[in-house]
This record gives sequence, C-alpha cells and structure tokens, in this order.
Amino acid sequence: MSEREHFVNIENLTVQYTSGGAVIHAVNDVSMHLNKGETLGLVGETGAGKTTIAKAIMRILPDPPAKITGGEIFVDGEDLLKKPEKEMLTIRGKKIAMIFQDPMTALNPVMTIGNQISEVVKLHNNCSKQEAMERTIEMLEMVGIPRERYIEYPHQFSGGMKQRVVIAMALACDPELLLADEPTTALDVTIQAQVLEMINDLKKKFNTAMILITHDLGVVAETCDNVAVIYAGEIVEYADKMNLFLKPTHPYTLGLFGSVPKLNDEEDRLSPIPGLPPDPTRVIAGCAFAERCPYATEECKKAKIEMREIETNHFSRCIRNAARGGDR
Repeated sequence: MSEREHFVNIENLTVQYTSGGAVIHAVNDVSMHLNKGETLGLVGETGAGKTTIAKAIMRILPDPPAKITGGEIFVDGEDLLKKPEKEMLTIRGKKIAMIFQDPMTALNPVMTIGNQISEVVKLHNNCSKQEAMERTIEMLEMVGIPRERYIEYPHQFSGGMKQRVVIAMALACDPELLLADEPTTALDVTIQAQVLEMINDLKKKFNTAMILITHDLGVVAETCDNVAVIYAGEIVEYADKMNLFLKPTHPYTLGLFGSVPKLNDEEDRLSPIPGLPPDPTRVIAGCAFAERCPYATEECKKAKIEMREIETNHFSRCIRNAARGGDR
C-alpha cells in the first residue's frame, strides 16, 4: 500500500501503551501513503488508534506509557523516527502541523491569541517581532478574524472562533503536512461547514497534504481524496473516496454506513453495529472484527487476515473478498 515516492509513507507502524502492567496494542502494523495536495481520511470508532497514528507522526506520544515498537514514518523521504528530538523541534509547526481536537484546551488561557501565534512564527522563522506580528495578523484575517482581536484572550472567543485560531496557528508557517484531529467535532453544523470550506481553501492555496481524523462520513465526503477505515488499531479498508462510498466491502465499513441516517430511506430505526470493540490488551489471532461481524466463520478466527487489493487502489482486510483480488 505504500511506496517511497509518495510525500508521506507510513510503513508497518506499531504503537503500544503500558498501563498497570498490561500492554495495550493501540496501533498494529499500519501502512498508508499520501501525496502533496491530497487529503487522507482516518475513520473509525473512538479508541481505534486514529489520534495515536497522528501523534506518532508528530513524535508527541507520551513516553511512557506510549512506545513506537515498530515501523517507519517517512515524510519527504526522511524517516522521522530516526531523527533526534532537537531536529524534530524544527519540524513540528514548520513542516508538520497539527490541529488538535479540542480548541478549548489547545490554547494557553493567559496569553493573547496574537502572542500565541507570533510565538510559533518567531520560533520557525528568522524574523523580527514586528514581522511575526504582521504574519500573525495576516493569518488571522485569512481565517476570518479581524486584526483588532489580536490582543484578545481565548476566553473572549466562541468555540468556532477558537477553532479558527487553532487553524491559523497550525498554518502560520505554511506546513507541508497538516494533521487535523476532528477539527469540527465541537462545532455546530453551520460553523462546521465554514471551517471545512476554509481548511479546503487553505489546503489548495498552500498545496498542503492533510490527514483528517473524523467520525463523520459526511465530512469525509466533503473533504477527503482517500479514506482508511481503522478498527482495533489496524486498517480494515482503504480506498479512494468514490470507491469507498459506492462499493464498501468490509463488514465494519458496511456497518458504519448502516449507522448513518439517509434522507430517502423510510426505515424507522438505524442498523448500529452490535457489541463493542475488542479488549486492546488481548492479542487476537484472527480478524479483530469477527466477534461483531454477521458474516464471520471459524476461518476468520484462526489466523491474521491480510489486506487484499480487490480493485485498483481499493484494499480490504476480509476473507470474503479473497476471490476478488490477491494478497497485498
């Protein structure tokens, strides 16, 4: 699924946490790729490992309890996992930036929003205080915040405006890779649409590659080029957006779509996925989704299911698709 010529290549990434003596298998042998100007969506239930993947790319996982136990993360041909922390400090915020999930906690409450963004600009650019302030004002206006609000504090902003500040901060140094962790979850529908449109416009302007983490398939349809469906720390389906929406194949993906209300559907009740995700401290021999899957057989529980390419750029981790393509 990944080749070195892509701008971002994640190969066989494995991340574990330790808690109370138990080992939590958060990310299991994940591989994916991304080109400049493209958006890859990571979709799945809470606890599937989506945010852990993003934090692993940024190298900001808390150690302990988290540890990257295997794999490689290449960005623009460089393996981030082999870089010393001092060099990573120059990469974070400059080459790779992250929009964190909760703008309420991502901003420092005792600093003005202008000073917080200026701090990022000065850290990564050889510029004066005046130049950093001008760049900050430019970014604030780009996300729809008047320059007069430069001197205001986070508590003086609404949730939607805080999210705009966080986006301005992430884009202040023109990053080549943007990691957006559920950037619209806490926003109402109207503001959500505005923020998504703004992110798309800024991404096109700077030709930025983006990994978007979300639970919302509507957001995926609006924003993403390719989609990776994550379950229990591994990718179970990977496809371009059109193929995933028109021809989903993995039972978990089908379950996600079955949980979404449809305007032209007369069903009285949705079809949620029964049960809960597996205990992440347990090593599962076969398919992690088998216990919740309506199509599961004994064969599903015996051995690890490999990703299969069932058509061009469409992969699925399910033995039901074995006849449609070869192992990959």
